[in-house]
Amino acid sequence: MSASKSKRSASIIRKIARIASLIIGIVVFLFALVSGSEDYGGGIGGIIKNSPNALPWAAFLIIAVAARKWELIGGIIITLFGLAATYFFNFSGPNFFLVTFIITTLITMVGLLFIIAWYIDRT
Repeated sequence: MSASKSKRSASIIRKIARIASLIIGIVVFLFALVSGSEDYGGGIGGIIKNSPNALPWAAFLIIAVAARKWELIGGIIITLFGLAATYFFNFSGPNFFLVTFIITTLITMVGLLFIIAWYIDRT
């Protein structure tokens, strides 16, 4: 593969990883923020009381933004985050939901895309 084709491939993979990480992060963060708020009375007060539920996803968003600058480190952390989330949400308890499995697997794949884009740029 020529250098220009590999640079173009890395650029496409990088854009996919960046967009996917932000979309997944924002959607899941908002869902985690709002989904348990009704247990605390709903409304803004319920969302504030439920906000610790969304802290891991806020951390994921921070890592996703950092991965834009440091692809290798960010990709490794996102991959590990995805593997941990896959285990925690799908295999550590009695429940297994296909949608949760798909989302957590996508997080792992996004981390791998960051690593692949970094690798293609370095070769």
